[in-house]
Amino acid sequence: MYLRNALRAATAMTLVATAAAHADTLTIATVNNGDMIRMQGYTDKFTEATGIDVEWVTLEENVLRQRVTTDITTKGGTFDIMTIGMYETPIWGANGWLVPLDGMSAEYDVGDILPAMAGGLSHDGTLFAAPFYGESSMIMYRTDLMEKAGMEMPDAPTWQFIKEAAAAMTDRDAEINGICLRGKAGWGEGGAFITAMSNSFGARWFDEEWKPQFDQPEWADTLNFYVEMMNESGPAGYATNGFNENLSLFQQGKCGMWIDATVAASFVTNPNDSTVADHVGFALAPDTGLGKRSNWLWAWALAIPAGTQQEDAAKQFIEWATSKDYIELVAESEGWANVPPGARTSLYENPEYQKVPFAKMTLDSILSADPNSPTVKPVPYVGIQFAAIPEFAGIATQVSQEFSAVYAGQQTVEEALAKAQAFTAEEMEAAGY
Repeated sequence: MYLRNALRAATAMTLVATAAAHADTLTIATVNNGDMIRMQGYTDKFTEATGIDVEWVTLEENVLRQRVTTDITTKGGTFDIMTIGMYETPIWGANGWLVPLDGMSAEYDVGDILPAMAGGLSHDGTLFAAPFYGESSMIMYRTDLMEKAGMEMPDAPTWQFIKEAAAAMTDRDAEINGICLRGKAGWGEGGAFITAMSNSFGARWFDEEWKPQFDQPEWADTLNFYVEMMNESGPAGYATNGFNENLSLFQQGKCGMWIDATVAASFVTNPNDSTVADHVGFALAPDTGLGKRSNWLWAWALAIPAGTQQEDAAKQFIEWATSKDYIELVAESEGWANVPPGARTSLYENPEYQKVPFAKMTLDSILSADPNSPTVKPVPYVGIQFAAIPEFAGIATQVSQEFSAVYAGQQTVEEALAKAQAFTAEEMEAAGY
């Protein structure tokens, strides 16, 4: 099946490949997540079909964001393709910094991209980045430890249940932490998690007049709950743990629960990588009964910076890497559980993928996330774990550092929130809000 599709795709790419045969090499910046590492392993197939070489620059998430932002704002021209997400794409597209992804082939089937993903990667109806995978967040938990604790995970639990279960599952002598959560500084690392969590506690970044809200009780409630739970049931040094660190802890059997990106499900259930692969269950991200769950919406996507000298070859690579054929390639080689999830409607209509134990919970989590109404109270911004304004990344990076200092025991919740309020108000005023 894949060979036939690959030949068909190669034929469709011939015109571009002929023009790009002298083209040289694409330089691609990407994040060091498992699905991106897996994609690099298949790049030779793209090169064989097209004659286009690929060089990868693979970076930790915080470093990637910094590098690609600097490169595109200074027109550095270092990369032909960048891995970016739902925060950057509409802003950079509006600024004319990205090449529109119109004119994709009929076989590529842009209409098959999940509407939630296409919408978040577009500006004024134009797609500016193609999702390699999409995600929300959900609970991944050890079914054996939950049973041992005498508890049963609901499909849609509350934060109070999670806290109680975490305490019951913690076994310090056995090096088992009841819960592992992001605490690492960075707006897209620990900042993303605590923002999504705060939504379920009724907090928000700004009110309808763009005034920062860190001086409101909902933020104090969020941080105090988080810190108390993590100090009681989380791993030592959680202030420096991000996605990859917690993934490693869970795979080693050192976490009872982990609330994070749905894309992690394939890695915690893969027996080649996870010591607890046969004992993993899934549930929706928690709430507090206020009507908002603490799950986010995100896509790691491939985009082409304006000004690249390799635009045609870059589009060709993006069509290959984010296509239905690529999904089939991974499925045939590594099984359906390991394909990049959350990007295409057809994947969730596929009977084989529907057998994957986390497929339905992933889709339910994605569909339940509403970036246009992310909080309990009204807000002037779009975005769940971020506010889609240019100033957010810089502000939220600083705020996340203050929060991580709390987690590390270097300051109090009250001190961090006061600093966050003052800094954010100053920056927003300077930006003219």
